[in-house]
Amino acid sequence: MILTVTPNPSLDRTYEIPSLDRGEVIRATGERMDPGGKGVNVSRAVAAAGRRTIAVLPLGGAPGALVADLLDAQGIEVAPVPVAGATRSNIALAESDGVLTKINAPGPELSAAEQELLLETVREQSRDADWIACCGSLPRGLAPSWYADVVARAHAGGARIALDTSGRALLEALRERPDVVKPNAEELAEAVGRPLATVGDAVKAAEELREMGARAVLASLGADGQLLVDASGAWFGTARVDVVRSNVGAGDSSLAGFLIAGGSGPEALASAVAHGAAAVQLPGSVMPSPDDVDLAAVTVTAEVPVDRVLKEPVS
Repeated sequence: MILTVTPNPSLDRTYEIPSLDRGEVIRATGERMDPGGKGVNVSRAVAAAGRRTIAVLPLGGAPGALVADLLDAQGIEVAPVPVAGATRSNIALAESDGVLTKINAPGPELSAAEQELLLETVREQSRDADWIACCGSLPRGLAPSWYADVVARAHAGGARIALDTSGRALLEALRERPDVVKPNAEELAEAVGRPLATVGDAVKAAEELREMGARAVLASLGADGQLLVDASGAWFGTARVDVVRSNVGAGDSSLAGFLIAGGSGPEALASAVAHGAAAVQLPGSVMPSPDDVDLAAVTVTAEVPVDRVLKEPVS
C-alpha cells in the first residue's frame, strides 16, 4: 500500500482552449474537474495502476466534499482531516500547442489543532504502508519544518518516505534523510542555488542533495528525461512522446510509477519515465492506466550524457 500525504489539496478545473488571448472571450474545446494536489495525483496514478492507496488530506467546505467524492469514485481510500477553511480551487488552461497556464489559489490556513490532527492521521494510516509519499506545497499555518517532522516520524515507525516539495520545506526535510526526493529541474536549481544548463549540471546538483541528506534523488528534467542518483550511481531515462496534451500531474505520475516498481534502481526509473510520458499524452490531469504505459518506448542507461545541453535550461 502507498500512503500519500497532501497538506494543501485542491479541486482542479482544466479547460482545453485553442489559444490564450488576453481580454478576449475564449471558448473551451474540452473541460475536466479533478481532485488535485501532488499527493492526490500520486494516489490517483497508483489506483489507476490497480494498486491500493490511501490519501491523507485536510478537507473543508463544499470543494473539500467534492474532492472526497471524486476520489471515492476512483476507488481511492480517503483519510480526511476536517478543517474549518474551504479547500482551494485551481484553474488550468491547456492550449492546443501544449502550453499550460495555471492559476493556483492559496488554500486555507490550518490551526494548531488541525495541524496536529493531520500528523496523527498520517501516523494512524501508515501502519501498513510500503511507502509514504509526502507531496506539494505547505498550506498557511504549517512551518517549513513540517515535512521534516513527518519524515522523522515515518522513519521511527519503520516506513520509507518519498518527498516531493521545494524551497525551504525541502531543505529542512533533508536533514531527516528522506529515502527519495523528487525535484523538477527548477526545484533542483533552487535547492543548490545555481542554474542548470546541462544534464551534467543536474547530476552534480542531485549529488549535492544527497550530500545534504537525501538517500536518492529522482529528478525530472522535463522534455530532456529523468535522472536517478543514489548510493550506487546515476541513471538517465528518456521516452518517446508522440503528442503532448497536458503536463498537469505528469511528475506525480512519474513518482507513482517509481514507487509502484519498488522505489529504487533502474527498473523503477524506467517505470517512472514510462508513467510520466504516458501522462503528458493524456488530457488535463488524467492519470495513465496500464494500457497507456509503454515500457518499450523507454531507454534507461548508466552512461549519463553529462555534456547534453538541456532543451529547457534553468537560469
